[in-house]
Amino acid sequence: MTTKAAGQIEHDDGRVELTKDAPLPDAALINDDLAPTRVADRKWSTYNYAALWISMAHCIPTYMLASGLIGKGMSWLEAILTIALGNVIVLAPILLNSHPGTRYGIPFPVFARASYGVFGANVPALMRAVVACGWFGINAWIGGQALQAFFTSLAPSWPALLGASTPGGHPPTMWLSFMLFWSLNILIVYRGMDLLRKVENWAAPFVLVMAAVLLGWAIWRAHGLGPILAMKPTRAPGTFWKIFAPSLTAMIGFWATLSLNMPDFTRYGRSQREQMIGQVVALPTTMTIFAAMSVFITSATTVIYGEAMWEPVQLIARWKSRIIVAIAMFTIVIATLSVNIAANVVSPANDIANIAPKKISFRTGGLITGLVGIAMMPWKLLADPNGYIFKWLLGYSGGLGSIAGVLIVDYWIVRKKHLVLADLYRRDGVYRYGAFGTHWAAIVATFAGCVMAWIGLVVPPLRPLYDYAWFVGGIVAGVTYAVAAMVWPPEGRV
Repeated sequence: MTTKAAGQIEHDDGRVELTKDAPLPDAALINDDLAPTRVADRKWSTYNYAALWISMAHCIPTYMLASGLIGKGMSWLEAILTIALGNVIVLAPILLNSHPGTRYGIPFPVFARASYGVFGANVPALMRAVVACGWFGINAWIGGQALQAFFTSLAPSWPALLGASTPGGHPPTMWLSFMLFWSLNILIVYRGMDLLRKVENWAAPFVLVMAAVLLGWAIWRAHGLGPILAMKPTRAPGTFWKIFAPSLTAMIGFWATLSLNMPDFTRYGRSQREQMIGQVVALPTTMTIFAAMSVFITSATTVIYGEAMWEPVQLIARWKSRIIVAIAMFTIVIATLSVNIAANVVSPANDIANIAPKKISFRTGGLITGLVGIAMMPWKLLADPNGYIFKWLLGYSGGLGSIAGVLIVDYWIVRKKHLVLADLYRRDGVYRYGAFGTHWAAIVATFAGCVMAWIGLVVPPLRPLYDYAWFVGGIVAGVTYAVAAMVWPPEGRV
């Protein structure tokens, strides 16, 4: 049984698609990549979503999270619990923003049009895209390091192949490895989302098994888990909350990007139930277990090598067997590739394409993402683990939290999950709002959230607001938007 309304049809399972008599879309607002996914083409299952998160969580940045928290003075157990709590919290906005993707088959930038306007949606889309470009660069550099070590394991003379100079502090072959890995990412993007789904499906179990093997080896060689597990917190007495607050916010910031753009993936879901179960089962458990594994392995390295090795590339490079090193480095390449494409290319490619759909395709958007990622010099972003967590992750979480606040309030409270699908692609529909196709209430609410989240950077007494940047940005923006919606009710509501 189905029902029709405003050129759209709602199936019994709640999923919506356009009918043949729907109003024609505006060419400036649609292309094949941004158009709503037909119900018949929504094929992602519970396993696909679980595999997606397992693949994305099993990456080097996740492996290094605990080291940054321990370096700030936490015990290993406090670090693991902080990571677990952060991922449980961020799961809430992820699921809330996943719903419209499965229901309407739309990607994130199109979903944002409902609250920000058909052209105003470019503001949150580009804010999110810039962050993704930085993440793309970081993971591409890590993947390049793994490729460099992989080639060195096969041919020890590889590092000196192009000379002994070190431009930018790295040998020429490191830059070559970086560009090779970068190119591999772009190649898969050009092949499309179906290839991505297949890569995630087999990468997830492969990386999980290899990580377990690495843990088993470390415990075997060290005859136990090592001394890090016996270490007490190194922070000064009474400073736990001072460290915990920004740490928790940074952990939420780790996946704050995906909390916005999950519609880019859930638009392919077979049902709300399947996408929800896949994400709930996989995200918090995988992040927590993988971070714990990194602590156990690193603790064992203090016994095996006499020093704590938090970077797996550095650890594996110490092994003598070329075959084992090659297998391990190949695993890191696969892990980094799977997370980079899924988390850091799909969304910005859609976001950039949303600027001018008629001229920019998903593939072109992916290429632009890659180029911007290089321009952001990821080798410098990764140079300082504390800066990576407490500046990069913590800082941008305030902006993304502000966007999440607007999206969630608009979809769940103001519109009660009802969208006029055809009008998301029309400049003269209910989401036009004004002469510039921008809902200024959403823009102002987002700006207010960002100001309150970041003001602690310039006003020292308000520093606690920055420590809770994601929470502050989301709450301020959400409340501001809700008040504006009561005073000036937007069109398109039921």
